[in-house]
Amino acid sequence: LPLLLKAALLHLASGSYHPFHNGFYYNHIMNDNSDEQDKVDYFSGSRLVVEASRDPVYSYNGANVTLPCRYRYEPDLGPKRKIRIKWSKLRDDYTKEQDVMVAIGKTYVAFGDFKGRAHIRQAGEAGWHEASLVISDVRLKDDGKFRCEVIDGLEDESDIVDLRLQGIVFPYQPPRGQYRLNFHEAERVCQDQGAILANFNQLFQAWSEGLDWCNAGWLADGTVQYPIRLPRKPCGGVHLAPGIRSYGPRHRHLHRFDAFCFSSALKGEVFFLERPPGMTLEEAKQGCQDAGAEIARVGQLYSAWKFAGLDRCNAGWLADGSVRYPIATPRANCGPAEPGVRSFGFPRKGRFGAFCYTER
Repeated sequence: LPLLLKAALLHLASGSYHPFHNGFYYNHIMNDNSDEQDKVDYFSGSRLVVEASRDPVYSYNGANVTLPCRYRYEPDLGPKRKIRIKWSKLRDDYTKEQDVMVAIGKTYVAFGDFKGRAHIRQAGEAGWHEASLVISDVRLKDDGKFRCEVIDGLEDESDIVDLRLQGIVFPYQPPRGQYRLNFHEAERVCQDQGAILANFNQLFQAWSEGLDWCNAGWLADGTVQYPIRLPRKPCGGVHLAPGIRSYGPRHRHLHRFDAFCFSSALKGEVFFLERPPGMTLEEAKQGCQDAGAEIARVGQLYSAWKFAGLDRCNAGWLADGSVRYPIATPRANCGPAEPGVRSFGFPRKGRFGAFCYTER
């Protein structure tokens, strides 16, 4: 036999063979220099259990929210040492998007734009230890999946919490017209309107609530899609079932489409400013400032219509130079028979009212 094979057989025959383990796992348990308490915990038969909220947690822009997560041992063998709690934000495919925070005892570090906004809730209940994440001043891009991970020496258990912001999806075209935005420009125009690019789940929710739009638009994952409630020839054909039509991923620099933006409930209020015989865009901006406010963005108008029931049959300027008006109760001379935000486009001339936004 070759020398290497003989050596392997001698090793097996010596009785010193152990089942294969990950290098860290094997060395950490078996190394004589490892922490004795870690060995006791591992071989004690105590199992770490992590439990997060089964249902989505709903919140809105600017609010404070708690993502429930807790852990325990079965059976409970008393206080444990070196517990590390780690929260991460995930993409839709459950791969990690960013670290949120890490905590050991009362010491914690938050990362990125979660600095100053995230901490671990300290309260607990009988038999359970708290690992819940508290996020203050919730932001639009906080929407999504979060992983709660509890690490005790060798044991590492986790669960997922789904944070969903109550909001509204609206299609957006810039003043230049249809299909003028690459992905990065779409991101910017949504931000300019007090919104972010919508994700697929948000677009699907909007479709289920009645959104029907035949123009394709960017989503946050770089795909291009559009929602159809009433199948028709120019929108994929009459024989396709209602649903979300998809062009799949597109080139983020070269390809150009519209955008689907997502805006949440407001911390402030949108109101209509009227000054006969109307105002130019610049006069509208100044008029809102004189009233202690600022001219409203498109996302703010949609949110006020959706969540505050804003209803006004008078057209008004918005910050992007468009003229729109929100109708919660359809009636004669106020557009179509369905509720919605009506648009006059981007008129170069004309005198209108203004929609202003003020913080509460």
